[in-house]
Amino acid sequence: MAIDITLPSLSAGMEDAVIAKWLIAAGDPISKGQAIAEVETDKATMELEAEADGILGRIDIADGQRADVGQVIAVVLADGETLPPVGASAPAPAATPRTLTEGPVSTATAAAPSTTGRKHAASPLARRLADEAGLDLQGITGSGPRGRIVKLDVQRLLAATPAPVAAPAPAVQPQPQAVPPGIGPHEAQPLSNMRRTIARRLVEAKTSIPHFYLSVDCELDALLALRAEVNKGRDKAERISINDFVIKAAARALRKVPAANVVWNGDEILQLADIDISVAVATDGGLITPILRGADRMSLGTLSAEMKALAARAHQGKLRPEEYQGGGFSVSNLGMYGVQTFSAIINPPQSCILAVGTSLRRPVGRGDQIVLADVMSVTLSVDHRSVDGALGAQVLAAFKDSIENPMSLLV
Repeated sequence: MAIDITLPSLSAGMEDAVIAKWLIAAGDPISKGQAIAEVETDKATMELEAEADGILGRIDIADGQRADVGQVIAVVLADGETLPPVGASAPAPAATPRTLTEGPVSTATAAAPSTTGRKHAASPLARRLADEAGLDLQGITGSGPRGRIVKLDVQRLLAATPAPVAAPAPAVQPQPQAVPPGIGPHEAQPLSNMRRTIARRLVEAKTSIPHFYLSVDCELDALLALRAEVNKGRDKAERISINDFVIKAAARALRKVPAANVVWNGDEILQLADIDISVAVATDGGLITPILRGADRMSLGTLSAEMKALAARAHQGKLRPEEYQGGGFSVSNLGMYGVQTFSAIINPPQSCILAVGTSLRRPVGRGDQIVLADVMSVTLSVDHRSVDGALGAQVLAAFKDSIENPMSLLV
């Protein structure tokens, strides 16, 4: 019997992905667990493994094409089996509406609110399609992670519902816009999966989160001296960076001010038990934020080695979902580019992100004297819904204290 290979959900919230490359060709034998394709999600490139033995009879989604989660991308045949016509391998939708997982459900169940009062979890696109079609998603279990309802679930529900409903908006992909007047010769570059997701999330974050900003200057003379001492005798690849100290100081600040280690979750605030720091890494495809789990418990050496390993996998597109999903606080450092100050956009559902600038030799006042010192400016972007101004100021003060007294970061 022919078996459909469908695109699985490889990370939380994933609704589609690009089939970057097929590792085998139609007609090749495959075995269960064999890597058959590379799939490019919004964060990384992952290998797709075969779930059964057989022969790859047909490839429906070619290299470089996009597919939705749950969409058939290829067909596997048994030995001696003939290739079915396109679309014939999957059974037709049942006339009776079904849940988005398994089991029968009445039309009233699909449309009526859940008696438990539990809110449904659905992606923004799925909610929009459901609203346009007049569907109520209460009580529905989706095929995404932890029952999250995604676009394909809504489309299946529409196909299985006998009553006429409003058609969903056909345009999922944004249509090309007219070139603005006065633009000269140019080359149109299609959006990568990562860049498209970054653009969407940044617009959502900047328009929906009430940002406020706190800035402070930190003197680095003691830290630079300690770093030079710590790096004596170390190979260049193993040296502790200023950014390692910054990450450790941010983790220590959250340990001192745990009330700021929270994420916004709609009608509730989640107080996090662990201190997991997301660190912005610039790659060719865009910005990604791998996570240092339990950063407050790491030694500087361990933190530095782990950060280097995460950054390397980020550049290779090899991060696993658990290495970039989650986190309670972000650090973005542009000091290596000579940027003195900037304000970063919060990475939802987190509540804070620390923007770190370069260090400059500046005059500072010490008592009655003015002396030169290396000074680094940092700006904390804060979500005012979950972290108040005074709480954000406490975090920044704790960070400054650790940076200016770096020996505290070694214990």
